[in-house]
Amino acid sequence: MDCDVLIPAALEGQLTAPRAERIKARLVLEGANGPTVPEADDILAGRGIVVVPDVICNAGGVTVSYFEWVQDFASYFWTEEEINDRLAKILRGAVGHIWDVSERRGVSLRTAAFVVACERVLVAHLERGLYP
Repeated sequence: MDCDVLIPAALEGQLTAPRAERIKARLVLEGANGPTVPEADDILAGRGIVVVPDVICNAGGVTVSYFEWVQDFASYFWTEEEINDRLAKILRGAVGHIWDVSERRGVSLRTAAFVVACERVLVAHLERGLYP
């Protein structure tokens, strides 16, 4: 089916290599956890289709869950507008940083997300030690 954006958002492992060959979208937004198998990821990259990986694309729910925890812990609650503003600020920053790493290193957004994650773990280990 012709479309600009494909959002696999139900089950993991649904974008297989044969399916990746037939995708007509120019952008894949992974709403599900792990919907794209590694072989399909390579095919999509080779076809110039941008894949926004699940770790970025569906991070909003986890982020808002953290906001709920913080609010419950502090017994201080934000308005929906404040939550949406905080969420937008965090996600824009995260996506922007990963996009920059992707462009600077010439890697996919998925690889850039792994690079950023590994760098953060290494920095935390250097600053805090093995057992913080």
